[in-house]
Amino acid sequence: PKQTVCTTTHPEPRNMAALSAAAALHPKAPGATFSYGTAGFRTKASVLDPVLFRLGVVAALRSKAKNGAAIGIMITASHNPEEDNGAKLIDPLGDMLEAAWEAVATKITNAEDADLPAVVAATVAEHGIDNKVVANVYCARDTRPSGPPLLAAARDGVAAVDAAEFHDQGVLTTPQLHYIVRCVNDASFGLPTEEGYYTKLATAFEKLLTAAGQPMDPGTITLQVDCANGVGAPKATQLFKHIGSVVQAEVLNDGSSGKLNFECGADFVKTSQGPPKGVVVPAGGRCAVFDGDADRIVYFFNKNDSFMLMDGDRLAGLFAEFLQKLNVASGLELQVGVVQTAYANGASTKFLEDTLKLPVACAKTGVKHLHHKALEFDVGVYFEANGHGTVIFSNDALAKLADAKGTTPEQTAALTQLRAFSDLINQTVGDALSDLLVTEAILAVQKLTIEKWSERYSDLPNRLLKVRVADRTVVQTTNAERTCTAPEGMQAAIDPLVGTYPAGRSFVRPSGTEDVVRVYAEAAEKVECVAHTHVDCYGSADVGCFWLFFPFVSFLLARSFLAFHSCSFCRLTSWPWPLRKRCTTLLEVLARGHLERDLSPKHKHREKRGGLFRFANSSQRLQRFTDTKTENQQHPLFLFVCLFPRVADKVLVCDHHPADTCFVFCLRGGVKQDVN
Repeated sequence: PKQTVCTTTHPEPRNMAALSAAAALHPKAPGATFSYGTAGFRTKASVLDPVLFRLGVVAALRSKAKNGAAIGIMITASHNPEEDNGAKLIDPLGDMLEAAWEAVATKITNAEDADLPAVVAATVAEHGIDNKVVANVYCARDTRPSGPPLLAAARDGVAAVDAAEFHDQGVLTTPQLHYIVRCVNDASFGLPTEEGYYTKLATAFEKLLTAAGQPMDPGTITLQVDCANGVGAPKATQLFKHIGSVVQAEVLNDGSSGKLNFECGADFVKTSQGPPKGVVVPAGGRCAVFDGDADRIVYFFNKNDSFMLMDGDRLAGLFAEFLQKLNVASGLELQVGVVQTAYANGASTKFLEDTLKLPVACAKTGVKHLHHKALEFDVGVYFEANGHGTVIFSNDALAKLADAKGTTPEQTAALTQLRAFSDLINQTVGDALSDLLVTEAILAVQKLTIEKWSERYSDLPNRLLKVRVADRTVVQTTNAERTCTAPEGMQAAIDPLVGTYPAGRSFVRPSGTEDVVRVYAEAAEKVECVAHTHVDCYGSADVGCFWLFFPFVSFLLARSFLAFHSCSFCRLTSWPWPLRKRCTTLLEVLARGHLERDLSPKHKHREKRGGLFRFANSSQRLQRFTDTKTENQQHPLFLFVCLFPRVADKVLVCDHHPADTCFVFCLRGGVKQDVN
């Protein structure tokens, strides 16, 4: 129930007593600490009850500090496992919480129960909060089972603050709550309801296609959408109903069975470099993939039976290219720029700068950093490689766009498309639903297949490893996390090593959420990239033990063999000996379990699978290994793996060159032989 409005600026003792009584219903474990990071608070749902109560208090105080503007609480753990949960605050313009208030949230959340009233009182005094101002807090959750009780805890926290109103928005995607908070505070942005969200996107989508002369025939756009068994499934279904039959989407992993984010979703697809379990994309088709709270999106498709990922870097390039074409056609002369992080593939940066001639800025990891950097452009496109991103139009750009009048049909059409684009994109935050419609509109307008889109550039091979450490703060960085300033001497050791590899690039940065140091390496060739990562980490004794991540490297290499990618992995004799030895061992173990069933006595001769030939006889011993011509000439290089499941003492790998020369490596012996 709404509490009595206090007539003083600072809380009175009776208010503090009420706060203590309410907090007693949500006790914090003594000594427990939490940190408000880029994603807010995020951990196991079982320990979050006191966190949500206190975050409700913080949200009410933040609203009062902003003169009663609406503040959001989104209860979600995004791409984390279902047993996790979390919460973050949304500022009045639908953007991330101001950095100074992240510290406030952490301080109040970590206060011991007995100290909570005093910490809250000190916060009120420090920020000059007028308790007479009525706070407005809008709260929503995703579909996690732990959501309802955590929402109740947040409600109790808001109620513990005088003159504060709690608005339960039910189940929403994270971007939908960002949108609603913005609309409550800025009526020009749209109607502050879920229905208003769907209507705005559907209307803008139709305007964009119509202005470009794209027919709105049924089935013009067909695709699959993997919703990670999360909140994106019911919301995508609702959105497609508003759009009509022009989009025919098959919603997969809709939560009717399966577990949230388990072997599905954007994070799984990005990290595993493979499709969600059970999802089969037909030839010529494509699949959009959301994460658990639908604020990330990536695409994938199959090309010559190979998995092809279209990540955030690709989306940024697609959006930026389309916007720049409209910018030129409209005559507005806006500055279109792109913001990336250090994780962006070097090939994408080169494409943006050299081919599109667009300025590219680099920001620290975390969408809040990209968002603020994007505000420096008239039209700022930002995406993390994981698929989280959007486009921001500056106020000056929107004003210029609103006043502009076309003098030719082409100019008028370009202006109309730009206006529709500014409405279709969710400018408050990365939004999988909004980004999906933008992507599909661009592909339809430009008559691009996803395969043609993928041919804009070829990604440089890269590796991302993480090393668990006792204290991640030992590693410090600058230059948007691309240069290491501590421990002393680390960067000086990295730079000359990077310089020995063509197109080499590498950096070391601490994680923002856990005691992990992340090591990224990129190079012109896969084998160089892997060796590059090996050298970086091995030479950084202060970061952690090289052997902690060595099996992970080995697993990636072994899996690459088993996937039979066309690459130069076979030239293993040039690798450092420990890497070659460990890879061989892991390769044998993994491959044996994967292929033994195919090397049974019934396979007496050979079995062909997409360019791979395996040879075995009934005694499970190698009798013959020949270089066999294959009808599959799509790749200049083929990998052949021969395995002896029970009596093996060697693994042979050969690559097939156009000159019909066969190189065989006895990996365990490190011997290279030329064979006729």
